[in-house]
Amino acid sequence: MSKKQLIMDTALELFAKQGFEATSVQQITDQCGISKGAFYLSFKSKDELIIALIDYFMMQIISDIDHIVRNTKDEAVLYHFYFTVYQSFYRHSDFAKVLMKEQSQSLNKELIFKMQYYDKLFSETILSMIERLYGEAVSSTKYDLMYCIKGFMNTYSQLFVFYNVPLDLKMLAESLVEKTNLLAQHTTVPFISKEMVAMFKVKQPLSEETKKEEIVGLIENKIEEMEESIEKESLQLLKEQLLDPKFPPAIVKGLLENIRNNPHCKWISYLLGRYFE
Repeated sequence: MSKKQLIMDTALELFAKQGFEATSVQQITDQCGISKGAFYLSFKSKDELIIALIDYFMMQIISDIDHIVRNTKDEAVLYHFYFTVYQSFYRHSDFAKVLMKEQSQSLNKELIFKMQYYDKLFSETILSMIERLYGEAVSSTKYDLMYCIKGFMNTYSQLFVFYNVPLDLKMLAESLVEKTNLLAQHTTVPFISKEMVAMFKVKQPLSEETKKEEIVGLIENKIEEMEESIEKESLQLLKEQLLDPKFPPAIVKGLLENIRNNPHCKWISYLLGRYFE
C-alpha cells in the first residue's frame, strides 16, 4: 500500500468516527505512524485530503451505477440501479453520514462545487435510464421523474445512514421500482422542465466531451502508482488505444472490465466508457 493510500484509509476511519473538523492532521499522522512532513508530501492540506476522499467515494458509486445502467437489461435495470445505490451507501455508511452532515453545514466552496458536479453526473445517468425505460411516454415529465428518483435515493439512504435501521435491500429496491413505475405511468403535471434544469450550470472538472489528453494523463499517473498486475497492463493497453486506436470493441470492453472492479481504477473505467461510447 502506498503512503498516500495509507493516509486516505486512516483519515477515512477517523473522519467517520469524529467528523472532518474534529480530526487533525496530527491525529492522522500519529495513527499512520508517519511524520507531518510525509503527510504534506502527499496532500497540501487537510482540505485537499477531504476532497480526495470525496472524489474517491463518489467516483466508486457513480462508476458502479453507470456500469449497471449501461449493461443491465431493461426489465432489470431499475431494480439493480436502486439495489446498487443503497448497497454502496450501506457499505460506506460511516463516511456517507459524515459527508451528508458536512455538506449541509459547509461553506467550503470546493466541497460544494464537487458535490454539485457529482450530482450532475448522477442526474445524467438517471435521465438516460428514464429515457431508455419509458421513452416518449414521459417526454414531458422525465425531469420531474429524475428528481423523484434522486429524492428516493436521498430520503431512504437516511434510514441506515442516520438511524441504523436494518434494511432488506432487495425489498427496498423492489418497493422503489414499483413506486417509480407508478410515477412514470401516472404523473401528468410536470414541474421541472428542461429549461429549469439547464439553469443549474456546473463547471466541469473535465470537459463535457472529456479530452483525450486529460484521460491519458490520469492513466499515466495511475500506472506510476500501481504494481505489476493485470489492471496495470490493461491500463497501458487502453492508453495505447486512446493514442492509436487499433483494438476491436470487444477487446476494449474486455480491458475496461479488467480495470472496473479495481477501486483505484473505477473512475478511469467510467471516463473511458463514456469516451469510447
